[in-house]
Amino acid sequence: MTVQEKLVSFRPPRIAMLLLGAAVVLHLMIPFELFSSWRIAAVLVGSTGLAIMLRAWWLFRKAGTAICPTDQATKLITGDIFATTRNPMYLGIIMMMLGIALYSGSAPFYAAALLNFLVLNGIFCPYEERRLSRSFSAYDAYASRVRRWI
Repeated sequence: MTVQEKLVSFRPPRIAMLLLGAAVVLHLMIPFELFSSWRIAAVLVGSTGLAIMLRAWWLFRKAGTAICPTDQATKLITGDIFATTRNPMYLGIIMMMLGIALYSGSAPFYAAALLNFLVLNGIFCPYEERRLSRSFSAYDAYASRVRRWI
């Protein structure tokens, strides 16, 4: 098993929780307010992220295909929210983390959101894209017309 496969098996929600936990510890140890709190924006961004993630999750369940990145997908979903972004669950996680950062205004939470984006974009997305390209002949055409993020 490669390092990438080991990281992917750790799963994005767990990585997000680990990064948020580290941000909490850092915030408590060295509070560094990067920006003032933007609570209304935080709630809007975070709740939109949650809605996007839940919509994508529901579409996976409805189609009866795997949600976990290491499980074999049985269907390629290209409609609904997937017509706008190839990674709505990941986008939702990032938006929720950004909502927390906006709410707190604290540098460690912004750093956690950024680091999570970098991990998802650099490790998880390429891993899944290779698997989907091998599994579904229609994937490459889909990927050429729908952006990875937004």
